[in-house]
Amino acid sequence: MLTTKQLKGIEQLQQQCEQYETIELKLNWEMLRERKGDSLDFFMWNDDELIAYLALYGFGSTVEVCGMVKPQERMNGYFTKLWHEAQQAIEDNGFKKVLFNAPGTSESAKGWMSDQPCDYSFSEFHMHWHQKELSKSEDIVLREATPEDKAFETALDADAFFFSLEDAESYYNERLSRERESRYIIEVDETPIGKIRVMRNLNESYISGFAVISECRGKGYGGKALQSIVKQELPTGNIIKLDVETQNENALKLYERIGFVQQERQDYYDVPLALVTK
Repeated sequence: MLTTKQLKGIEQLQQQCEQYETIELKLNWEMLRERKGDSLDFFMWNDDELIAYLALYGFGSTVEVCGMVKPQERMNGYFTKLWHEAQQAIEDNGFKKVLFNAPGTSESAKGWMSDQPCDYSFSEFHMHWHQKELSKSEDIVLREATPEDKAFETALDADAFFFSLEDAESYYNERLSRERESRYIIEVDETPIGKIRVMRNLNESYISGFAVISECRGKGYGGKALQSIVKQELPTGNIIKLDVETQNENALKLYERIGFVQQERQDYYDVPLALVTK
């Protein structure tokens, strides 16, 4: 697991970078705090101060890359050095797809990416829930997921998020150890029709893995389930967050109707695997 010093250094560097460029980095804190080791994290220190950091986040056979450098230390090649170190870890772990993640408004990230052999892939919006009246949702039930739901959850992940079944099962297994995460099954008439996850981390509740089976989409069940989750999280006082692909217009309209507002855009770049593992 990452040490207290490492986590504190990441947090402090994140604050410096976000304030300097008025951006929001996607550092997946729920994953950082659940790390089993530090083989996917790469650090550069100046005495006790972290000045550059790069993280790998595995999602089945796909790995996402995110990192940052102290503003006053940029143009020294530190991030490139960490990226070279990370490439060996990508090969050792057998990842098959590599995606760089960067805040859409970060000029420093755009500058670095422009020099890399990669192609723009897609973008996501961070969305935060703002106060809005929510309707009752009496015809759906949210219950906590059990091990018996594994086949349903993995099949739905594969269908909704274009995973292979192998990747979906791997991702499911990876998440089981996350103590701060709750998994729910959405039911109608005692029949599972969807799923949703909530990770509570510091002052935020992060919603993910939200999906409804194809034959029940467009019937309002997903919106009711999402409203139920928001109501559940309101007493915590947390910021309620989720991410959505910018081209997913149906999901965007649903989230906005419930009260979610677009925040930072995150851009993803596809890195040819052959250039990483050559």
